[in-house]
Amino acid sequence: MQTKMKVSGVLLDPNTSSYIVLLKDEGSTNDPLPIWVGRAEGNAINFVLEGIITPRPMTHDLIKNILDTMEIKVEKIVVTDLKNNTYYATIHLNSNGSEITIDSRPSDAIALAIRMDAPIYVDDMVIKKRTSESLDRWLENLKPEDFGKYNA
Repeated sequence: MQTKMKVSGVLLDPNTSSYIVLLKDEGSTNDPLPIWVGRAEGNAINFVLEGIITPRPMTHDLIKNILDTMEIKVEKIVVTDLKNNTYYATIHLNSNGSEITIDSRPSDAIALAIRMDAPIYVDDMVIKKRTSESLDRWLENLKPEDFGKYNA
């Protein structure tokens, strides 16, 4: 089984300078699923969420343009596994009625899904494996100065 999710936010982790993408089950009050991603991928996701249009296509925009030109549809992306604190994902494409599944990093899959208006799913086994402990630990280690100009 899979749970449909949406990107509820992207946070900067001041301890690692990487981003945390928060996936949230639209129909649930459960904690979000945090996925740490690289800076470039976090920016790529943020650009779409904030409506920022770059003068030239970025990598995920280029992939979208290629898929659109070839009339290939992104049916969905699925976060499929969690092993040793690393998430795995697949991109499900439809080309002329044939489904093609491609291995992907979740960050790239999410960046593409939000550009293509494709649904994001997380395998229920991944949700069961994950705990909020990693997010709780991160929040506990934050200091007020980590928030920079937003310091309260």
